[in-house]
Amino acid sequence: MAAPQMLQQALAVLVCTFQRYAKQEGDRFTLSRGELKELLEKELPSLGDVKHEKVEELMSILDANRDGEVDFQEYIRFVAVACTLCHEFFLDSPVVLPRGQ
Repeated sequence: MAAPQMLQQALAVLVCTFQRYAKQEGDRFTLSRGELKELLEKELPSLGDVKHEKVEELMSILDANRDGEVDFQEYIRFVAVACTLCHEFFLDSPVVLPRGQ
């Protein structure tokens, strides 16, 4: 069997990251405010200390169905926006593999 390709690995990381944080409290299929805050702080450390009001603001944007939590589809929309911003930021940079690849 061939080794997984980079995109396949990236997709697995996105899914596993969501699942790792979602299962910590309550519904294992959604992120609570606390789980979202922890995910942001641990997985995107360049954001620094994530303040409560910023988590609330992000929740209000992501929580499309207004159930007070972020489901996988809402999380993926966030990831898509983050990828778009990174793409635009690095648009004129040379294409290089991330460290460790």
